Amino acid sequence: MYKRQVLSTKDMTETVAIIGTGPVGSLAALGFAHKGYKVTLFDLRPDPRTTEDTKLRSINLAVSDRGISAMKYVDGKMAKRSLSEIIPMYGRMIHDLSGHQQSQKYGLHGEHINSIDRAKLNKSLVNEIELFNKNNSNEITFNFRCKFLNMHILKDEDCVQVEYLDKNSKRSYANFDFIIGADGCYSKVRSALMKYTRMDYQQVYIDMCYLELSIPAGPNSSFLIDANHLHIWPRKDFMLIALPNMGGSFTCTVFGPWKLMESLNTKEKIKSFFSTNFPDAVPLIGEDHIVEAFLHNPRNALMHVTCSTYHNTDKCILIGDSAHSMVPFYGQGMNCGFEDIRVLLQMLEKNDGNRAVTFGEYSTTRHQNLVAILKLALDNFYEMSTKVQSPLFLLRKGVDNVLGRLFPSRWIPLYTMVSFRSDIPYSVCIGTENRQAKIVKYGSYSILLGITVALLKHFIQRAGK
Repeated sequence: MYKRQVLSTKDMTETVAIIGTGPVGSLAALGFAHKGYKVTLFDLRPDPRTTEDTKLRSINLAVSDRGISAMKYVDGKMAKRSLSEIIPMYGRMIHDLSGHQQSQKYGLHGEHINSIDRAKLNKSLVNEIELFNKNNSNEITFNFRCKFLNMHILKDEDCVQVEYLDKNSKRSYANFDFIIGADGCYSKVRSALMKYTRMDYQQVYIDMCYLELSIPAGPNSSFLIDANHLHIWPRKDFMLIALPNMGGSFTCTVFGPWKLMESLNTKEKIKSFFSTNFPDAVPLIGEDHIVEAFLHNPRNALMHVTCSTYHNTDKCILIGDSAHSMVPFYGQGMNCGFEDIRVLLQMLEKNDGNRAVTFGEYSTTRHQNLVAILKLALDNFYEMSTKVQSPLFLLRKGVDNVLGRLFPSRWIPLYTMVSFRSDIPYSVCIGTENRQAKIVKYGSYSILLGITVALLKHFIQRAGK
């Protein structure tokens, strides 16, 4: 259990502007406020508690150990309240073309990831900020409907100036000791930071888009399919997934190449596509709803973002999607963003609040782990859409389960390391998996060689009689 401390040897009046009030920005606000910093939040959007997201761009979040550990590190009671409506998912439920279902457990000992609606979690964290303000004199300030324009590092005044449009569209300025960019994959803070630091930056669009559907609740808010699984209809180049919500419904997402998804533009094509590829999902979702969604819901792009550095001196740092936007196939986007906050705050503790040292150390040490999870997320589409039905994949999973139980401290499956072991950095997860894959590979060769030698001896002995 991580112990939350308050820095004791620094000026507790330091001010920070956090751009973005999504889940990562909101948790960062709570984390820094608990440390004694005076926090001001800016967001172009309105208060998420007063509006409903009608853009249908939200894939349900799969909260796992890294995200939960970070929340508990900030405030254990806050974490418990904010995660009160999670639904545990103990494995994948694979739906084949015939409608048969196969459960593939995530963990060796009943571990699970958790489904939660992104909007609900976001609203809960904003509510937690208001609760913090009621119980503390060090209040967190909200600035909704305020558009971040630029930042100016003022060396003479040893501060960073935030330039923004206020809610009345008036150009305004405010000075802070430092700024945190948590404003997503199209980060304006990142763009401003590039003027002050030598940053290698790459934005890559994936030839894949997604579209949101839903499975309604059954009678008396019952679930029409198993609520404790992440459901997958894997079809190689495309797939359908479904995650449960409180109240009995499921949020569904179709992933497919742009060319395929854009070709589904008539009722006949849509009906034919779904009845052919997802026959058991059609009665669950409803044919009319499927047609309506494909004709009117947005098709959303997928991309990943990488940077070579995330800060400038002690004045600015990037976290979450601003620094490392990833595709959603490993369910680690928000978990990784939350972990950013824990790692950053722990480094500040270790360095006695010295931001310049901390920010530099963060950029250097965090980078290799962020590159690692970006790759894992990209690779996992192939696993979810194709490998989950492969006999070799299932065999390897079986080997992992056996060895993991026999040697729990020495053999840890990759999914367990990533989703259930926040003490293992992402880059170490990949290194360990590569080593274990080699052991399985050469072990298989040895077994085949042993069988071959035994058969040869048998035939030689028979031939000599």
